[in-house]
Amino acid sequence: MAGTGKAHLRDGATLEVHDLVVEFPGPKKSVVHAVSGVSFDLNTGETLGVVGESGCGKTTTGRAIMQLEEATAGSIILRGQDLCDLRGPALRSARRAMQMIFQDPVSSLNPSRRVKDIVREGLDIWGDPDGSFSADRIDEILDAVGLGGADVGERRPHEFSGGQCQRICIARALVMDPEVLILDEPVSALDVSVQAQILNLLQQLKDRFGLTMMFISHDLAVVKNISDRVMVMYLGKVCETAPTDQLYANPAHPYSRALLASIPGHNLDLPPASELISGELPSPIDPPSGCRFRTRCPAATDRCAAEEPILQAVGDDHYVACHHPVAVSL
Repeated sequence: MAGTGKAHLRDGATLEVHDLVVEFPGPKKSVVHAVSGVSFDLNTGETLGVVGESGCGKTTTGRAIMQLEEATAGSIILRGQDLCDLRGPALRSARRAMQMIFQDPVSSLNPSRRVKDIVREGLDIWGDPDGSFSADRIDEILDAVGLGGADVGERRPHEFSGGQCQRICIARALVMDPEVLILDEPVSALDVSVQAQILNLLQQLKDRFGLTMMFISHDLAVVKNISDRVMVMYLGKVCETAPTDQLYANPAHPYSRALLASIPGHNLDLPPASELISGELPSPIDPPSGCRFRTRCPAATDRCAAEEPILQAVGDDHYVACHHPVAVSL
């Protein structure tokens, strides 16, 4: 079960996730092991990219942090408060400091409501931190996300493109002045040219509003452009975590190397992806023993089947859960 361990955690982080486990009931009384003992943290002003193929547990991890999925075990600590211990009004109040932006911007918006009402909904529920509701504040937020204009607030979602709808979703999140923004594949449903615009916008908003972000994506090329650190997940476990430049220059886990080798047109010194990974993703109902990646790894040995690898340092702030990591150039 590659990925256990807390050697990579830092002191004083804004958000800390310890030994997070999320399981769902499967068919015939089986259990789906979606997330299995994941630990990581986020410092103030940092962007953590979370990558991995479909089924690795990255979206479930983000939803569990928001408490949209109940954690089976573990702790999610925001500013010293464990969200897993909270219920009802206390939980709703605590998680105001976090907002989530979803993959499909169009279906994330109520088609019958006007844009200004969608953006102000959080303030209507919780109240305006600055006092009474201010229409000027909504206009300011819409302008910040590139939707300035006198009539924008009066229009409805179907009158906008996918990229514009994602800007509305971002505005809805920002109006609550969150500390942590969790973005679940926020550009995967958009055209490539629009993706670049949204990524540039997110970077501008991060600097302007002092955001701390968790950016979930399967696209490593996208993650490289926006993240300060990257965490690679496989079948509910953490494989590798490192500063972005270090991970892309010196991937040490076989799975990380396979993902990077799969990027079209990459210029990395890596063998073809077909030589680094084989077969299909195992079922999360019955994950492999030991290292979960071993059934697809060309470097796997008997030890990989019998013993779970623990996250260990292989460089400066670079941690890998692998019995046979590739040497890192320092």
